[in-house]
Amino acid sequence: MGFEERVAELHNNKDTTQEAWTICMHSYSDLSCVSPVVFLYLLKECYAYDCGGTLTATTKFHALQQRVQQVLHNTPQPGPAVFIAQCLYVLPLFGSYSEGLSHLIISGLRRFLKSGSFEEDIMEARNVAAQLFLNIVAGFVNHDERIVIKVLEVFDIKLTNIERVMCSSAVKNDSVLDAAKKFVEGYIQQLMDSRSYATAVALIKQFSIQTAGHPFLLEMLKTKQFKAAETYAMHKGTDMLCLLVQEYVNMNMLKSAYDVIKKNNLRQEFPDIYHKCKESSLKKLAEKGCWDIAEVKTNSNRQLIEYLVYLAMEAGYSEKVDELCDRYSLEGFVKAKEAEISPLSCRYLNINELAIEGIIWVDEVNGLHNATCYLEGCKVVGIDCEWKPNYEKGSKPNKVSILQVASDKTAFVFDLIKLATDVPDVLDNCFTRILHSSRILKLGYNFQCDVNQLKQSYGELKCFKHYEMLLDIQNMFKEPRGGLSGLAKKVLGAGLNKTRRNSNWEQRPLSQHQLEYAALDAAVLVHIFSKGSNSQSGTTSLEDQAKNEWKSYIVAHMDDTTKKVYKVKKKKNTAPGADDLSKTKLKM
Repeated sequence: MGFEERVAELHNNKDTTQEAWTICMHSYSDLSCVSPVVFLYLLKECYAYDCGGTLTATTKFHALQQRVQQVLHNTPQPGPAVFIAQCLYVLPLFGSYSEGLSHLIISGLRRFLKSGSFEEDIMEARNVAAQLFLNIVAGFVNHDERIVIKVLEVFDIKLTNIERVMCSSAVKNDSVLDAAKKFVEGYIQQLMDSRSYATAVALIKQFSIQTAGHPFLLEMLKTKQFKAAETYAMHKGTDMLCLLVQEYVNMNMLKSAYDVIKKNNLRQEFPDIYHKCKESSLKKLAEKGCWDIAEVKTNSNRQLIEYLVYLAMEAGYSEKVDELCDRYSLEGFVKAKEAEISPLSCRYLNINELAIEGIIWVDEVNGLHNATCYLEGCKVVGIDCEWKPNYEKGSKPNKVSILQVASDKTAFVFDLIKLATDVPDVLDNCFTRILHSSRILKLGYNFQCDVNQLKQSYGELKCFKHYEMLLDIQNMFKEPRGGLSGLAKKVLGAGLNKTRRNSNWEQRPLSQHQLEYAALDAAVLVHIFSKGSNSQSGTTSLEDQAKNEWKSYIVAHMDDTTKKVYKVKKKKNTAPGADDLSKTKLKM
């Protein structure tokens, strides 16, 4: 019976499978009379054994890896390392199981060798493994390149081992050591020709071959085998590492250049590049609004702190400028730089341009009632919320701090943290009247994220568990890019300044800049909707057709127990002018 049939039989008969497992465990208790072929067959049967079909391949691999490590203490002959080397000779006979079992027994041996000293056994095993390497290269034994590298590493095979094996074989040369070296170099050249650069680099390291050079590094970079290139450069030393850094800079891969400089202590060799990479990293963080993380990344380096202040000045983030200047005493620097700051290359939308008549902060019960009465009289409102960012990896997000609800004229900013603590029942009732109302169209951007965050933050309130008449504004436009800021720029002609997105929304009082940022995020939704829904029907523009179909994206009902229910079924191919928006337009 073949291996595959045997495995199928074991899976079809649980009693037989249990019996096979018992036999395997009994055989492993004493390996003194167990041959490599029998050991591998039993190991394969152990892998086939699956307790009720519940074990994943990774779980079984780790369990058997530990088992191999343990059973190698049970006197395999002539020794554990030699025994595993012999197993590797016959493993190709196991077909599709060969690669997996090879990785398994090599990793098991690696763990075993860490548990004690087995010098005599490992010395003999090196010669067996060296012969195996020669046979693999010659094509007599079939193993994957990755297995070849693991064999060389775990048995620590050197040129002297190759020399010893070649000396005892039929190979005859004037210098056996030269022959061994030429043999390895020839194999490395074959790997390079076939672009197996990672394997070639591993052999160069293992055998300390002084070959290749700059052209080899450049070829690896050209073919984007960056990991192999870095390994090779580290092996060759400082000169090659410096060449690698310079090439990364030429390729505009500053992050990779910075990593190499930092990992290999080359800051003195590349002070300008190191600083440029740090500045690039800070700029990316600033653009994402991650100012606190950017400050930590400076490591209190004054030059980098000054650059961060410069970025805050350029972004118009005045309170961050003041905060950093106070902390690091940089008043003189700011005055010197003020003249250098040029107007932003792109104009940002200002809340005054939307003709917002007022931004109202709501943190007590009377203000809550007044805001609710006002919003119940609106047909369309924009909704957004903010919370303090949490930069601790794996931790839960902070509670939603504020919720903004805006009409086209007035924006309310609700202090959810205070209201949920002081008057939770009143808050629940008031927001139920707004969020559960089918008469008010609620606009959002990527609204599902805010809905989930509100539910997680205030799960005890019913108002955040059910919504009616929702419209995610990004669905009105084809291929929205650049987030809400990009959409505002596309529709209203100017984007949003998002530098305060990740500011501390739990501080009280909020700064005027924070209040304007929060109000603008909600109010702009109403103005984008107004602009989009007012587009004339009867045009053949695909973009305008998408705008004319805004009603089909309204979610009529959404809660914890049901899926989204759309008010109108989406139309795939609406003829131009099919909807008469003059009849369906909501009054603002």
